[in-house]
Amino acid sequence: MILPIVIYGNPVLREDCAPVTEVTEEIRTLAANMIETMIEADGVGLAAPQVAVPVKLAVIDVAHAPDLQTYFRVDGKDADLKEWMPLIFINPELTLGKRKVSDKEGCLSFPEMTTFISRPNDVTAKLTLLDGRVITIETDGLLSRAIQHETDHLHGRLFIDRMNAADKLSLKKKIRAMQDEWGETR
Repeated sequence: MILPIVIYGNPVLREDCAPVTEVTEEIRTLAANMIETMIEADGVGLAAPQVAVPVKLAVIDVAHAPDLQTYFRVDGKDADLKEWMPLIFINPELTLGKRKVSDKEGCLSFPEMTTFISRPNDVTAKLTLLDGRVITIETDGLLSRAIQHETDHLHGRLFIDRMNAADKLSLKKKIRAMQDEWGETR
């Protein structure tokens, strides 16, 4: 089922979400609906607060762009990215690399808006899967960026919070107009 995506201005996007303490049928259904919603919206990731559910759950699928990562390891071993997509995870814990890169980033909660955001290129992510397994993913590139972006959502942080001051100022009117046009959900 396609879910309405919460648009910037809705307070749920600023919540520090609750950890998922038990994977219930409701959580599994939510995850499946989030994948369907993400695909329909042509996104690479979606966090639960973006569909108005303030829990630490996110989905990512970067299988369409395997060349945008130079490495992908699961529990210390090289892995096939396509076998792990879509990636559904709860309660992520991240360790960020030191080298930062700036790349274009968008967000489904900010329709038709992209800007360059500086983030660490590499991430080590301890993720709990819906089957209860805890895995550690090490990666760079687009998947690293997506994991960081979605994890930010789970802590009430938005990509506009990471914009440089000049970009923030130049997009201020567009953000306000977007709120007026789109309302809280689309």
